[in-house]
Amino acid sequence: MELDLAGAELKSVLNRLRRAQGQISGVIRMIEEGRDCEDVITQLAAASRALDRAGFAIIATGLQSCVADIESGRKNGEDAEQMRARMEKLFLSLA
Repeated sequence: MELDLAGAELKSVLNRLRRAQGQISGVIRMIEEGRDCEDVITQLAAASRALDRAGFAIIATGLQSCVADIESGRKNGEDAEQMRARMEKLFLSLA
């Protein structure tokens, strides 16, 4: 399955990933500076949420692609159940 993000979807995912990247850099800096544990965890939680949202957006696009493949009859050698199981595994990997 190819990742087929276009336009606004691509921009949104990239923005979320860049935000997470900045937040992770901030967490590293905070730890190096000996900042308060509560502040570090708050920042780390924000980075985690940004990564989760980017992952869910990518999976949603993958689901759309799988549905389109099933509807058009292009299943890349996989039947609908195999595709569903693969997408479910990806989705659960973010849980």
